[in-house]
This record gives sequence, C-alpha cells and structure tokens, in this order.
Amino acid sequence: MTKDVLLAIKGLQFDGSEEDTEIETVTAAEYYMRNNSHYVIYEEAFEGFEGTTKNVIKFKNNSLDLTKKGLVNVHMIFEENKKNMTNYSTPYGDILIGIDARKIRMKEEEAKIYVDVEYALEINYEHLADCHISIGIQAKGESV
Repeated sequence: MTKDVLLAIKGLQFDGSEEDTEIETVTAAEYYMRNNSHYVIYEEAFEGFEGTTKNVIKFKNNSLDLTKKGLVNVHMIFEENKKNMTNYSTPYGDILIGIDARKIRMKEEEAKIYVDVEYALEINYEHLADCHISIGIQAKGESV
C-alpha cells in the first residue's frame, strides 16, 4: 500500500425510525503501518466553522481507534465484544458516549484495505442506535 491513499467512510445508523441515516465521505489521506497496526490520517472540515479536525484511524485484527483533534475532540475505541466509554467534545459542549462493538472485520488486499465495524451507540448511558461503519482504503490511482 502506498502512503497517498483515498479513504472512503460510509456510516449507517439504525435508530428505529422509518428512515435509517447514511453518511458517506471520500477524502485524500495518508496511510502507513507501524508495529502491526494500520494508520490512516486525514483532515476534516465542518460546515459553518473555521479550522479543521485532524483524524487518525488506527486498526488491527479486532480493534479500531479513532482520534479526532481540533474543532471536535474524541478518542473512540472499538474493541470486539467490549464496551468503551469516552467524552466527545464538540463546539456545542461535551457528550458522554458509549461504544459497544459487536463485530470488526478487516480484509486486506495488495492495494486496498476494507474494515467493517458493527456497534451499538449510547449517549449518557442510553442506547441511541445500532450503527455500521464501512471503511475503504485504496492506493491513489487504483480503480475501486
């Protein structure tokens, strides 16, 4: 895998309402591997706010960490069959969130990596939604 990659993140939230919420982002990112862990680093901008948030995704086998620093600050840990609590700091205030990862799958190819995470999301100890994140990383210039 090359250092310069395209990162596609698709999130789906099942909150019990008639319409599920799907969000998809595709952006340029940097990739590297260190100590048997994969790292992807990218910048994120939020509409209506100045500045960006630096995101670092670290993953291996049955775990994924997402760290955001900037306008939004959080360190989310997804570990299969384990609940993790963290404080999510936003421009509007802090939120206590719980992440109960049920399944983490990773598929690695020569110039592509796929990660799928299924988890339950809690806000202030109350179940909010069942969620699914799909992450695709590919070397720039490779076809999808």
